[in-house]
Amino acid sequence: MTSPESKPSLVDRPQLIQDLRNSLRPGQQEMGDWQNGPLAVSAVPGSGKSTGMAIAAALTIARQRLHPRHQLLIVTFTRSAAANIKAKIRQNLELLKLPKWGFSVSTIHGLAFKIAGRHPEQSGLDLNQQTLIEDNHNQRLIRSCVEQWINEHPHLYQPLITGIEFDGEEAEQLRRQSVLRTDVLPNLAQTVIQEAKSSGLSPDQVAALGQLQADPYSILEIGAHLYDLYQQRLRSQQLIDYNDAILAALNVLDDPNIREHWQQETFAVFEDEAQDSSPLQQQLLDILAQTPDGTPNLIRVGDPNQAINSTFTPADPIYFRRFCHQCHQQQRQTTIQRAGRSSPILIEAANFTLTWINQQWRQQFQTPPHPGHASLPFEVQFIEAVTADDPQPNANPAPIAGGLQLHRPFDISETVDRLAQTLTDLFAQHPQATAAVLVRQKNQGQFIASELSQHHHHLNIYHVEAEQRLSGIPLEMLNLLQFVHRPHSGEALKGALEVFVGRQLIPRQDLDRLASLPERFLYPTILEPPQPPEVKAARRLCCALLQARLELPQTHLIGFFALTLDYSASELATADKLNERLLQQTSDRLSLGEFLDNLFNLVTSQPFDRVDTDLSDSQYTQPGRLTILTMHKAKGLDWDFVFLPFLHENMIPGELYVKPQIQFLGNFTLEEVARGQLRQHLWNRDALDHEPSQDCQSYDDYWQLAAQLKQAEEYRLFYVAMTRAKRLLWLSAAKDAPFTWNKTENLQAIPASPPFNALCNKYPDAIHPTKTE
Repeated sequence: MTSPESKPSLVDRPQLIQDLRNSLRPGQQEMGDWQNGPLAVSAVPGSGKSTGMAIAAALTIARQRLHPRHQLLIVTFTRSAAANIKAKIRQNLELLKLPKWGFSVSTIHGLAFKIAGRHPEQSGLDLNQQTLIEDNHNQRLIRSCVEQWINEHPHLYQPLITGIEFDGEEAEQLRRQSVLRTDVLPNLAQTVIQEAKSSGLSPDQVAALGQLQADPYSILEIGAHLYDLYQQRLRSQQLIDYNDAILAALNVLDDPNIREHWQQETFAVFEDEAQDSSPLQQQLLDILAQTPDGTPNLIRVGDPNQAINSTFTPADPIYFRRFCHQCHQQQRQTTIQRAGRSSPILIEAANFTLTWINQQWRQQFQTPPHPGHASLPFEVQFIEAVTADDPQPNANPAPIAGGLQLHRPFDISETVDRLAQTLTDLFAQHPQATAAVLVRQKNQGQFIASELSQHHHHLNIYHVEAEQRLSGIPLEMLNLLQFVHRPHSGEALKGALEVFVGRQLIPRQDLDRLASLPERFLYPTILEPPQPPEVKAARRLCCALLQARLELPQTHLIGFFALTLDYSASELATADKLNERLLQQTSDRLSLGEFLDNLFNLVTSQPFDRVDTDLSDSQYTQPGRLTILTMHKAKGLDWDFVFLPFLHENMIPGELYVKPQIQFLGNFTLEEVARGQLRQHLWNRDALDHEPSQDCQSYDDYWQLAAQLKQAEEYRLFYVAMTRAKRLLWLSAAKDAPFTWNKTENLQAIPASPPFNALCNKYPDAIHPTKTE
């Protein structure tokens, strides 16, 4: 008996296929017409690449008559994106009167776990016995690896303590040891592990690379040792990380018979957000997409101009750019340039910004060439408005309030006042519109949210960071409890102080100097020099915690700590929930150490649900509400009105910063030098014929390259933020602003961001004067 879906249809399916294909824009149509082989699709912001991919997937399933044993694999970047594109494909198959099968949608790591789990003997993974390591546990594992490495390699550790100059003074030695143990070496380990593992490099290969370079500190050798210790501890504790899943899947596909089986099940692979892929991820998809004649059935869709994660994750847009170049030589590349998201003036402003930045980059870095100079921040591809017959409703909407506004307030308080007044006027006329403030740093969002809540109560505000901070409460409590349990531990003291700084209860300061001598900090004698005000503030909070430890039962400590940290009502409710969870697992008779063990297990191995209020699936884009979030979190979203305040030169493009407490090593950071060394090796190993080889030699060369990469990414981040706006883009750079946003009261004259100044010159009519002008 056949199901209703499998019965022959009386409709003209070829006509339905043609109608669906005709709904695609140029660039999308190349995806819809694709039959086989590789295809690179570079899509501008707002061009509907996910919609195009979903239609192209449905057309491919229909034409190729795909089914569960010979299907299309669609790989996306996040689980939410996977759910979204899966729903769109099902809708398109329904339009074509076809069964909703023949395809599979997953994240790259979900696909890797599926392959590894199906073949445990070849993968070496037992998902019933092994646990995916959480971020908090990962950081503590790395800290323990650092401690073991220090004990086993004093000959490599001592040169780090000596640095570029050292007089042997004991207090300074203790301070440097604290900096190395809690900051420098954990960061180096994290970077080397991420960069090397995601590229398929083993600890031995990393160590071998270190031998090829003149390296006074033996940075890659140290990184290789830490990487090896990390791998040993993962295995001994039955833990795995996400890169292990990719490596395990590749191990499975090394078996010719298994590889052939997966390739027979896979007709083709469509990859979304391809600019964020790592080398190992690309390798996995290439293998799955291989056909018997050796060519891959592979469509990769992305936008190198929206690559905003490469300076702090292994993702590197160079690999997608190379794929596009190779496909271009085979006439298998296309660009989706038409986008219906934004008003024409906003499209024009985004295109101008892209061109201006590239021009400035050439003048600054490429004439004359610098050692290891970074490529241009942007590929030369421009956003175009859609045509009149485009199917998107309300495409390229008319601008509101001019579409583009440029503001130069006197200070950051006037910035918020202007923003609030503009938003009030806009919502009065368009109550169902969506709006967002996008900031570069989280504490900027905290400042705006605080100012608006105090002085503009009528606005409906959703501060994303404040809501998400709830999930970090267990870790904050763990850090404070570890301090009161071991107050003379420098690491525990620094953990507590970092919580205070994060909550802005004390100013940012040299925490390593305080943590290097806990007794002197907590109990200074009359022989000690007077403590400065910021140190006294930190000591008062620490002593209050220690006093509570003596006077309160441990079941009341979390409540007291929550009040000390000045938690909001929602945060206090979450802290109470945490305390109740722990009380279910412990009793008053347990020691604080056992209480801490239970909390540690909860933080590192169990999901903890925060107390939420009024969350929905469209929480970031609800009509009539102002969402405050960082530029990074805004990718993939859009709003009618977008506000970009605090556009200053020290933020965009900013510059790499060496904290004063680690400058004894030199004017660079070990992790950035290691990242540069590893990436230079990978770039040169896989370089295309037209690409110049990278030739960085010294620490200064690698640091300069890292600075260029950061600037390029900051410019791309600004471009992403600009292109979130549909009908109004509001840009602001106050004349006086804090140099550091941990001290918002210390205002000084800070130059505006160069692209902001360029926009002011380009659009003088969009500049809104100050009150007295």
